[in-house]
Amino acid sequence: MKPELSNADRIAQELGHAGRNAIAYIDDDRNADRPFTLQTYRPYGYTADRPVVIVQHGVLRNGDDYRDFWIPAADRHNVLIVAPTFSNEIWPGVESYNNGRVFSPGGNPRHVDGWTYALVGRVFADLRASGVTDVEQAYLFGHSAGGQFVHRLMSSQAHTPFCAVTAGNPGWYTLPTFEHRFPEGMDGVGLTEDHLVRLLAYPMTILAGDQDISTNDPNLPSEPAALRQGSHRFARAHHYFEAGKREAERRGVPFGWTLQVVPGIGHDGRVMSAACASLWFEGKLPSNEELAKMAGQQVA
Repeated sequence: MKPELSNADRIAQELGHAGRNAIAYIDDDRNADRPFTLQTYRPYGYTADRPVVIVQHGVLRNGDDYRDFWIPAADRHNVLIVAPTFSNEIWPGVESYNNGRVFSPGGNPRHVDGWTYALVGRVFADLRASGVTDVEQAYLFGHSAGGQFVHRLMSSQAHTPFCAVTAGNPGWYTLPTFEHRFPEGMDGVGLTEDHLVRLLAYPMTILAGDQDISTNDPNLPSEPAALRQGSHRFARAHHYFEAGKREAERRGVPFGWTLQVVPGIGHDGRVMSAACASLWFEGKLPSNEELAKMAGQQVA
């Protein structure tokens, strides 16, 4: 009987050619019964020394769309796109994805290494083991529910796999404080002061569309903890940034975050992806005219 391919072997086999792909991924360590999919794009001319961008999808679990949003940047800058995609059937609801499957069915916190967020670092390690990339760190972007996922990942997991991290238009935030229990804050799940100080110091970008101001979007979190952060996503981005700044000042520790406003843009995954790519690989936002031309597709 033929032995099962490892994740790294499967990645090497499937990602050996240019174009789009969808690769099954199974974390045998802690999630053998919960596969997910890597939606990938490899541009023509890509070589192993070029950057890797990991993209986290929104509430629609549409990793294929988010991969495609990044294809223009992938072709322009010769970068590999990998979008880990968690289906609602296997990873149900906000608890499994946005909120990281932190608690067991009995309500006890799992070890931090068993949270959904830990899988991103494992995927990148397998990409390196496959030989598809030999870069030491990846770029990490998430929009909407993916932005929730990304900043909670940075609140709880090692930062070493990532050279740059951007959370775009999250619906609400886990505040950098132990005064509230997770997911409103960082208390009650085994996180420590070291996690918090490391989070505050990381040069994370909060990317906020200044027109992401709907208060009746059905996908906008509306529980009391979320509403305490502001009435819409744009206000909540400012609330989170100010909370981080305040906590860093109170502790006398470094504060590395940037709040980057994207003018004229609402809850638009495609444009926010393009804005992030431009910041990372061109050092600036697209012009207001370019942003306006791209705007209009509201994608969670």
